[in-house]
Amino acid sequence: VYRVSDDASTRDPLRRSAVVWHHRPLDAAAMVRAAGPFAGLHDFAAFCKPREGATTIRTLQRFTWERPGQGADGGLLVATVVADAFCHHMVRALVGASLAVGEGRREPAWMGALLTGVRGDLSEALAPPHGLTLEAVAYPPDAELAARATQTRARREG
Repeated sequence: VYRVSDDASTRDPLRRSAVVWHHRPLDAAAMVRAAGPFAGLHDFAAFCKPREGATTIRTLQRFTWERPGQGADGGLLVATVVADAFCHHMVRALVGASLAVGEGRREPAWMGALLTGVRGDLSEALAPPHGLTLEAVAYPPDAELAARATQTRARREG
């Protein structure tokens, strides 16, 4: 889960180490549209720091943005990212690209183009680490572990 405050009224100093304070309003609807095509099995090379011998192929089970109206996260923009595994900096790069869309610097389709093979330099678009919180770790049933391990070892060709 990644939390962003783009409204001064939602900035709680007690949560400054768990919520990123963004300096201007974000277009949540555009961010939701940008996240849409990411569910499923994809090569996330454009959103990962390269590591020799490591795969960038992942199954993203969920990538959503919402702005809860109430509760501890009321008024914040909250990204939920669930996957079979994550590569290095993947979530921060997805969030950073989403923030560029939310600011209007990029169109929602730009993120999808990165996913389908148009490579960009996301090094400057990494979201700050303190907005990211690991909330759960789940493993597949034992019967599925071997198949999952084989899929995870797949390497990107080219």
